Amino acid sequence: MNVRVTTLRQQSLDTQPWLSPERAELLTAFYKTAEPASVPVLRARAFAYLLANKTIHIGPGELIVGERGPAPKGTPTYPELCCHTLEDLDVLDTREKIRCTVSSEAKQTYARDIIPVWQGRSMRDRLFAEMTADWTAAYEAGVFTEFMEQRAPGHTALGDVIYRKGFLDLEADIERSLAALDYFGDPQAYDKQEELKAMRMACDAIIRFAGRHAEKARALAVAEPDPNRRRELEAIAAVCDRVPAHAPRTFHEALQAYWFVHLGVITELNTWDAFNPGRLDQHLYPFFRRERDAGTLTEEHARELLQCFWVKFNNQPAPPKVGVTAAESGTYTDFANINTGGLRTDGSDGVNDLTYLILDVIDEMRLLQPSRTISRATSVSSARSGTARRNTATTTSGPMGCCDGSSTPCTSWSKGVPTRAAASSASTTSRRPATSTSARSPAPRPTTAWRSRRCPTASRRSRAPTATAPPRS
Repeated sequence: MNVRVTTLRQQSLDTQPWLSPERAELLTAFYKTAEPASVPVLRARAFAYLLANKTIHIGPGELIVGERGPAPKGTPTYPELCCHTLEDLDVLDTREKIRCTVSSEAKQTYARDIIPVWQGRSMRDRLFAEMTADWTAAYEAGVFTEFMEQRAPGHTALGDVIYRKGFLDLEADIERSLAALDYFGDPQAYDKQEELKAMRMACDAIIRFAGRHAEKARALAVAEPDPNRRRELEAIAAVCDRVPAHAPRTFHEALQAYWFVHLGVITELNTWDAFNPGRLDQHLYPFFRRERDAGTLTEEHARELLQCFWVKFNNQPAPPKVGVTAAESGTYTDFANINTGGLRTDGSDGVNDLTYLILDVIDEMRLLQPSRTISRATSVSSARSGTARRNTATTTSGPMGCCDGSSTPCTSWSKGVPTRAAASSASTTSRRPATSTSARSPAPRPTTAWRSRRCPTASRRSRAPTATAPPRS
């Protein structure tokens, strides 16, 4: 790691996670004055309001820009999903493990502006009001906890659309879909119209959000005394002018385009577990190869950009929970997962030079976030598979491993998914990270018994399904 990356990494490690009330304040202000509209349009307007008014942060030395909160490790709250009580905030601020600092000003803001508006109106409160007395008693007794009542669905991985199309291109696609609606023959035409209008608003919002970063970078460049950093800030401004409005052309633009999309998703809602880049090495390789061959990108600079990208993930702690899970849960990373290797959509080996550069970055950065999955196509050379084995053994939150050569036909056969789509799918969850390397214990050996009845690639000699086997879908 060079000095820049070492500094950014250490700052990320040293900064204490803290709760920011900014998103809650902005969302509350929006809904207090929002005009009536369909649900999709209203949510799109709220999303646009958030991105138009949230604090823009570009830290010293950064090359990839944008934060979930007002600054690194600042985590927002989502009172429309679940509203923290003052007791919750005290628990977060004082608990022994994985503390989330809550300032007295944030507590005052919650007491004055947030709780009076959202208590009893959040999605969690509305769900609980519909549950039976037996369910509520079991929940309050601690028989079970239900994380999904505190957040939106997650386990999603991005495909390659944003690397081929800019959001202006997507807006053009939306306009064509709007023009093709059949209001006389399709009873769902109005609902489709409202959804498409909301999608168009979201596209415009993320473009404007990137533009705000370009403006910030230019303002910093004007005041920057170091000519080298001034040039970097001017380059950042140019990147943010380009993406995600237009399709990326360079490796830097591709990374930044993804990061703006990532921030958009996790700003709108608190997804669990995570929103993920998917097969990052395959998505980025065309940019890497083209620039490398043209002599406009060195491996050292590509490594530096990836390392800065890694820091951005580690700067995003998961939003804190409420109730008993706020007191007892210690999983405060966002579980964003990066996939490497595996198959391409045509069934060929997806491993490339960038795959091994990413493995090197994982090995060098040693951060809890992002999590990572190493996929094999079928077999790789012993020399290269050794890189993956070393990486798995030495990384604090080590990668999961899987074999696309088995999982892809299994997915295609059992779920009715076309092989091309199955090959482009991605793992969205990694194992929960341990607090230290020494604290890791071997994972239980997974059973493969169920594969004999579900997957045509399974061994015929597998034993009969056991009680622990997953049910048929």
